[in-house]
Amino acid sequence: MLTIHGVTRSRASRIIWLCHEIGLAFRQIPVIQAYRLADPDAPDAPPNTHSPAFLSLSPAGAIPVIEDDGLILSESLAATLYLARKHGGAVGPADLAEDALMMQWSFYAATSVEPDALTILFLHARTRLQSGEDQALVANAAERLIRPLTVIEEHLATHEHLVGTRFTVADLNMAEVLRYAQGYGELMGQFPATMAWLERCQTRPAFRRMWEARLAEPE
Repeated sequence: MLTIHGVTRSRASRIIWLCHEIGLAFRQIPVIQAYRLADPDAPDAPPNTHSPAFLSLSPAGAIPVIEDDGLILSESLAATLYLARKHGGAVGPADLAEDALMMQWSFYAATSVEPDALTILFLHARTRLQSGEDQALVANAAERLIRPLTVIEEHLATHEHLVGTRFTVADLNMAEVLRYAQGYGELMGQFPATMAWLERCQTRPAFRRMWEARLAEPE
């Protein structure tokens, strides 16, 4: 059985969502980020990214990690693309061309969107007063995202999905990255087709199942 190391409040959410989409059973070991613990090296600390057992799987000390039939993968997008190819059916590629396009969109999400989207996620807090420095960093990140989001918007304005005519792992990977910036209306409101597509992705039963598990975990 597939084993996923990582709490759902991490990039493990991508893998868990995919497993629910394709009906793939898995065992989850809730390894938590070390920075969320007062003393991750304490004898009674829960499994975390500083734990020696976990570091033996991921020397970089980053979650998630999957184990599947002896294969260990420590990058979430590599894991979703791998599992989609192996088990995905309609969610995975039908041929080499689709496989290449799914990689293209996934890598575009990781390289052109995710860094600045994460800045917005961590620094854009609607429930507390932001420092001037945080506001400037968020504004700069949003400005840099205009170009990649325009590319995505132009595609989704004429296509229901990123690849082919169905929901695939490419949509899942991109949706999970764009979720980081989703709460910043000043940016995302400029891209109505992208927001409509993101809503469709997030109303899928498999996403809702993952999200409910994520919310059930402590913050």
